[in-house]
Amino acid sequence: MDKTTHFGFQPVAETEKAKRVAGVFDSVADKYDLMNDLMSFGLHRLWKAFAVEVAGVRAGDRVLDVAGGTADLALAFARRAGSGGEVWLTDINNAMLTRGRDRLIDRGIMTPAAQCDGEKLPFPSGHFDCVSCAFGLRNMTHKERALAEMVRVLRPGGRLLVLEFSRVWKPLAPAYDFYSFKVLPWLGAKVVDDADSYRYLAESIRVHPDQETLRQMMEQAGLDKVEYFNLAAGAVALHRGFKF
Repeated sequence: MDKTTHFGFQPVAETEKAKRVAGVFDSVADKYDLMNDLMSFGLHRLWKAFAVEVAGVRAGDRVLDVAGGTADLALAFARRAGSGGEVWLTDINNAMLTRGRDRLIDRGIMTPAAQCDGEKLPFPSGHFDCVSCAFGLRNMTHKERALAEMVRVLRPGGRLLVLEFSRVWKPLAPAYDFYSFKVLPWLGAKVVDDADSYRYLAESIRVHPDQETLRQMMEQAGLDKVEYFNLAAGAVALHRGFKF
């Protein structure tokens, strides 16, 4: 029998999850950035800017952005790495990757983009100085496998950054739940005519590992000095670890 995993709160066969997640992002790709601004009140831009600062990318660095979507991080990394650097934008979803690639081109940045699975990265081991994954890990079927792949392609001394939704400060949980399960689906219905995709978003956050669990998973994947920074009262967390 097929092993099962979570698609939001719903148990599904592991072989089915990727197809369902693809359907979500095919549906929301055209208005993904607008919805991010509406859902987070624009705060997602500050969270990503903080991640870029913590990444410490310098001129000439090699950077891989996994599940990079519409290229917010890849764009910032490309500017920092400069003409002597190498920044790859990747995503498993073609609709999202196309939007990200076009956005980079529109801004005059000719950096490579590749459609690929974060659990099976088509890059040589030890190639990158920095790997990032922003709001993508929770959608992956085998998170441990994805983390191991990201660590594999890092050079010794390189760092992995995972920016992801996490566990909000407990006193705020009731209000956060109301916003997640009532307001987000309503916004999804009004803006993209798709309440279900944003209901999945809220559910996927609840079944994603919390801050401490993800820290331990990153250590088990082969990273040292793993730490995390809580943002928005823990609704979002940035994890960083180093490969030695």
